[in-house]
Amino acid sequence: MALRRSFGSVACRAYSRGASKDWLTENFLDSLRAVVGSPNVSTASAVREQHGHDESMHRCRPPDAVVWPQNVEHVSLLAQACYSRGAPIIPFGTGTGLEGGVGAVQGGICFDLTQMDQISDLNPEDFTVTVEPGVTRKTLNNFLRGSGLWFPVDPGADASLCGMAATAASGTNAVRYGTMRQNVLNLQVVLPDGKVLHTAGRNRRPRKSAAGYHLTGLFVGSEGTLGLITQATLRLHGVPEATVAAVCAFPSVKEAVDSTVQVLQAGIPVARIEFLDDVMMGACNRYSNLNYAELPTLFLEFHGSEHGVAEQVQAAGEIVKSNGGSDFAWAQEQEARNQLWSARHNAWYAALALRPGWKGYSTDVCVPISRLPEILVETKKDLLESKIIGPIVGHVGDGNFHCLLIHDPEDEGHRRSVADFAERLGKRALAMDGTCTGEHGVGLGKRQLLREEVGEVALATMWQIKAALDPKHLMNPGKVL
Repeated sequence: MALRRSFGSVACRAYSRGASKDWLTENFLDSLRAVVGSPNVSTASAVREQHGHDESMHRCRPPDAVVWPQNVEHVSLLAQACYSRGAPIIPFGTGTGLEGGVGAVQGGICFDLTQMDQISDLNPEDFTVTVEPGVTRKTLNNFLRGSGLWFPVDPGADASLCGMAATAASGTNAVRYGTMRQNVLNLQVVLPDGKVLHTAGRNRRPRKSAAGYHLTGLFVGSEGTLGLITQATLRLHGVPEATVAAVCAFPSVKEAVDSTVQVLQAGIPVARIEFLDDVMMGACNRYSNLNYAELPTLFLEFHGSEHGVAEQVQAAGEIVKSNGGSDFAWAQEQEARNQLWSARHNAWYAALALRPGWKGYSTDVCVPISRLPEILVETKKDLLESKIIGPIVGHVGDGNFHCLLIHDPEDEGHRRSVADFAERLGKRALAMDGTCTGEHGVGLGKRQLLREEVGEVALATMWQIKAALDPKHLMNPGKVL
C-alpha cells in the first residue's frame, strides 16, 4: 500500500495517543476483525498517519485504527460496533479534500471505503448509473467509454464519486452541467447506528420527485457528519457531437471577468469558462511547457452540434473582442484539448512549483456573478499588499474561484499570514452576498465563517438535524458545525 505524504509524523503520533478512549480495547478491535478479517484492520502508525490528513494545510490527525470494508453489510456491522462502544467514525475516500475533512480530531475508526469499487445498474436509456465509494470519476468515465455517455462533474482531482457527493463537489463543467447536487439522484447511506438508508427509496432513480423531504440533498454536502455514503446513483449526460476549446488573454482581471459575465448574460451555453490570473498563467507555462501570454486569461470550451458550436464561438468571440481580449487560440483536436485542460487541472502542482519545498493551501469562495469583477480585483490587491504568493484560478462561470496560497511551512508567521488572508477572503465573499466555500466544503477551517454565513437559527437547525441522525455525535466529529 502506497503511503501518502505526512505533515509532521511526530505531532501525528502524539495527538493520536492523547485522543485514545476507553473503547479502544483489543476486544473491540477483535470485533472489527471478525467482520472484515484481520488483514482489513490496521493500527500501524504509518497507515493511521496516511489516513489522518488530506491535501489541506491542516495538521495530521490520525485515527486510532483503519478498517477496509468490502460491502455495505460490512459497513453496517462495523458502524454498529462503533456505535455500541461510542467510537467516532471517520469516512475516507481518496483523501483529496482541501479542508481537513478526514482528520480524526477525537481519534476513532477510519472507514477506508476504497475497496468497495463496483459500478452497477448502468441504464443508458435513462442516463443513470450506480457506483460505490471506491469508484473515481476517471474510472467511471473509462467504464462509460463507447456508450455515448459521460459523467461531467470534474473537480480536477480523480476523487471518489461518493466522496464528491459528500462534499457537494463541482468543477470546470459545472457552469453547463451542474454540481454534484444536480447530478445525484439517490444515495445509499449507512447511518451511525448501522441502519441502511436509501434517500430516495431502494432502487429508485426518477429524474425528479416531489415526494417527501429531499433526503438526498441533505446528505450531499454533509461531509461525512451524518452517515457513510456507500452507493450513489448518478445522472449521466450524452457525449456532445462537437467540442472546441479556446484560450484568450486580457489586459486586466476586470476585462476577463467582465467578458465572463457578458457571455453568461448573452445566454451562450458555454461548457467551461475558467479564469487564470497572470501569476497562474506563468506557473502553468513553466510547469506544463506552454507558451501562452502571462496575462489574465480565460480557458473556454464549447459543446454541442457542429453548427451550434460555431454559433457559440462566434458570439463569445465578439464579446471577448469588445473587452480587449486577444484572438482565440484554438484547441480543436482531442490531443490539444487534453493538453490544455491537463494544464488547468495541474494548476495546483504548477503553483507549488513556484517555491519548491513550500506547501500550498487552496481556499475557495463563491459570489453572485455580478459581484465577481469586484471581488477578484479586491482579492488581487490584497495578495499584492500582503506579499503572499497566491495564484488565482476559478470556475468563474459560477462566480467561484480559488486562491492557491503558497507558504513556508517552517515559518509560523508566514502560515499565520496565509490563514489571515483566507479569513479575509471568506469575509469579503460574505459581504458581497456570497458563500465562504463554493465547492471545497467547511471541514475544519471554515466553521466560524459558516456561522456568520447562515446565522444562528440556521446553525441551530443544522445541529438539530445532526442530533436526530447522530445522537451520540460519532460521525466525523469536529467538522462543519
